[in-house]
Amino acid sequence: MNPVIFANGGVAADFSQDTWWIWVIKAVAIILFLIFSVIFALWFERRLLARMQNRLGPNTVGPLGLGQSFPDALKLMLKEDFWLAGADKVIYAIAPVISALCAFTVMAVIPLGPNVSMFGINTPVQLADSPVAMLFVLAVAALGEYGMVLGGWAAKSTFPLYGSVRAATQMISYELAQGLSLVTVFVMAGTMSTSGIVASQAGLWNIILVLPAFMIFFVTMFGGTNRLPFDLPEAEGEIVAGPHLEYSSMKFAWYYLSEYINMLNMSMLATTLFLGGWRSGPILTWIFGLWGGDPNQGWFPVLVFIAKTWVFMGIFVWVRGTLLRFRYDQFMHLGWKGLIPAALGWMVVVMAVIAVDIAVGINVRNVIVILSIGYALIMLIWAFGEDDVQKSDEEIIAERERQEFDGFENGYPVPPLPGQHLPPSPRERAEVPTLEEADNV
Repeated sequence: MNPVIFANGGVAADFSQDTWWIWVIKAVAIILFLIFSVIFALWFERRLLARMQNRLGPNTVGPLGLGQSFPDALKLMLKEDFWLAGADKVIYAIAPVISALCAFTVMAVIPLGPNVSMFGINTPVQLADSPVAMLFVLAVAALGEYGMVLGGWAAKSTFPLYGSVRAATQMISYELAQGLSLVTVFVMAGTMSTSGIVASQAGLWNIILVLPAFMIFFVTMFGGTNRLPFDLPEAEGEIVAGPHLEYSSMKFAWYYLSEYINMLNMSMLATTLFLGGWRSGPILTWIFGLWGGDPNQGWFPVLVFIAKTWVFMGIFVWVRGTLLRFRYDQFMHLGWKGLIPAALGWMVVVMAVIAVDIAVGINVRNVIVILSIGYALIMLIWAFGEDDVQKSDEEIIAERERQEFDGFENGYPVPPLPGQHLPPSPRERAEVPTLEEADNV
């Protein structure tokens, strides 16, 4: 298979010299990388959340608490396992495996670096690729949700069933918006190959070229990984733990592992699709150019890719420590009435520019960049331009005090906000005598 050369000078991955044992080495390396990355991510999240919340994180086992994740993993392996008497035994057992297997599979088509010399063989730092690799990623990610859905259903218990239904509806709404947002990436790159998308960003990263697509994808990252503020399938304040409530020991560990691997997968996808993948930015290119070096050659791009990935992992943790969980109706409203129309609108804009280029001939990339910034500003104004944002806290509270509040909003029970007061309960109303009753007394 000969490498594909793009118009901007980028070169896609070349697997022509790969052998079976190279594939085995890459596959084992991917598994080990993901497992140890999850172990590090547990420490990373705990320490960063502790720093944000001004408290202590793991600091006893190993230097800076780095060893804490290993006994945690050992505890899950040695913990007592149990089987529910009323569960569907087969599906109950394989559901966690489905989630974990799909999570491990996604990284197979993620390019971590350019072609390098590995034991004398010129091969890309990537296990496999395909002209439709991104379709493979989207399909496997959607299939992984079946692990959550089937796990909650097979338990034959109320709260897990609620969680599985939430997981299904969340998958439909947010993966639809995510897929629509990526259409413009595929169109501008001219391919759905992951290495081809990285190669197409040799001159300009997609985060600038198709900024609205990145903004939509960024929000759906949290919905696709069931992380705050979109962790509704396993909301502990409502349904205890959702689909994996009735799981223990390693069966629970597979779900736990798949959640963090999916965070890594989404971070790597965001890096690949929008931040140039393993390609260095202009600053690193200039620094390396001072002594005639190239940061996009050899093994150094792998470090660049990992650094970009962990920036997104840090954002996952930052959001968890900052935002509260969305209410379910707010969550679905954002997906169906916000993200999906925005993704469709941006896709129409890009297609219209391409149609004009075919008709009269224009500089497509320059026009798309200008429209991208304008469309992104419109999205921000729509999201944050509500009246309440322009009012002070005192004005908002005073306005709420003048309004009646019955404890429900659109049929959902909601707690009172500052300035709102719950009406007296029926028992309190029965105990307080009316004016007529007081006169009779």
